[in-house]
Amino acid sequence: MYHALLFFHVLTAFLLGAAVVMFSSFVLGGPINRPSKLVAEILWGVGGVGTLVFGVWLALNRPEYEICDGWIIAALVLWIVANGAGARASRDLQPSADGSAITVDRRAAFAHWMRVLWVVLLLLDMVWKPGA
Repeated sequence: MYHALLFFHVLTAFLLGAAVVMFSSFVLGGPINRPSKLVAEILWGVGGVGTLVFGVWLALNRPEYEICDGWIIAALVLWIVANGAGARASRDLQPSADGSAITVDRRAAFAHWMRVLWVVLLLLDMVWKPGA
């Protein structure tokens, strides 16, 4: 059971990473069209929910981990903050009518780069598990 949960937790983390890469391309000037934005949002949603569900399930499944461990609480907080920044960035990044590059306003770019920061910190927290 542990290996299956870990596999799906890591798989959904890769989906999150793919979404961050797609949104980064939008912020850096790549064309935003409806299908590509929809794919990025689906990856972000499935990756976010999956990492949360499988991560909590892993923490409850393993006797050496407690849901109240500092690194797990930090991961939950970082997940919430990343999703808040992601929602702001996603709302402000709208597809252009013809699929050409658009100008991204500074607030959307800032929200996106904050999401990148929170996701990187979340990854570091998951890899090194400070305090575990």
